[in-house]
Amino acid sequence: MLPWEGELAGRLDRHTVESELLRGNPLGDPHQRPLWVYVPPGYDSSDERYPTVYVIQGYTGHLGMWANRTPFRQPFIETADAVFAGGAPACVVVYVDAWTTYGGSQFVDSPGTGRYHSYLCDEIVPWVDAHYRTIPAAASRAISGKSSGGFGAMITPMLRPDLFGALATHAGDTLYEYCYLPDFAKAVRFLRAYDHDIRSWWADFQGRPAFTKPEDATLLSTLGVAACFSALDDGTPELPFDPVTGVLRPGVWQRWLDWDPVRMAATHADALRSLRAVWIDAGRSDEYHLDLGAEAFRAELAAVGVPDERIHFELFDAGHGGIDYRYPLSLAWLADRLTRLS
Repeated sequence: MLPWEGELAGRLDRHTVESELLRGNPLGDPHQRPLWVYVPPGYDSSDERYPTVYVIQGYTGHLGMWANRTPFRQPFIETADAVFAGGAPACVVVYVDAWTTYGGSQFVDSPGTGRYHSYLCDEIVPWVDAHYRTIPAAASRAISGKSSGGFGAMITPMLRPDLFGALATHAGDTLYEYCYLPDFAKAVRFLRAYDHDIRSWWADFQGRPAFTKPEDATLLSTLGVAACFSALDDGTPELPFDPVTGVLRPGVWQRWLDWDPVRMAATHADALRSLRAVWIDAGRSDEYHLDLGAEAFRAELAAVGVPDERIHFELFDAGHGGIDYRYPLSLAWLADRLTRLS
């Protein structure tokens, strides 16, 4: 495998989109955002319309990382291109940016970060449909992601079944008592060095090279997700636990649980039943226990009546990282389902 960029059979267009919904966001992050759109082989020589697959990233992921090249692996842009060059039904693939100062938005609207769910649904989707020959219908539109991106892929069709009719979640955040709760005790111990004040850690983190202290990853995730799930009206992130004792704050923790896809499923049953295709997978040794979350979400789909034939469920031998080789598998499956079921 050659360790440099290869020529695509399709085409990747790099755009900058101006978002009115992100203008003036609480963190002062840019409202002009990059957007990458891949069109498959044959797009430019026909007037055909195509299904779309929207791809979103995990926490601390940003758009430029889709082009990252690691030893003996191709980046997803190239493996996705190979899916269509190899004969899978053609789709437009949309790579969406939702980065924030805290490293991510969880693709939700929050007073702590900004209106990233609305940005995705009400600005990016219409922009793509207006600029590319897509099939502008939920039955021909899917969303896919890993980790926090997998969470976004689960909740977005629940909240907007008018836009998305299929999803793929790779180790998506869910079953929060196992996914998030174990890190709270670690966070409390780390905060002893910062007078129990996560803002003091944040000021330190911003003034030095990132991830040079052992507490950085845990505290960044804790602060960032609090900004998404439990910010006060003025935008201040509120922790779901006491930073001195670690005792849970039930009301704040409930705000996190309200975003758990396992818990959301029953109240969004009609939306889930309307889905044409659902891919769920995770590594059996996932460090955040997201294999358990995958099992639980699969069980909830069955409980609300999503037919088995619409679901691909798989656990495989891996942890949480290094599972990018799974992305082209779900992409090919979604492309087939979106085309066959249209």
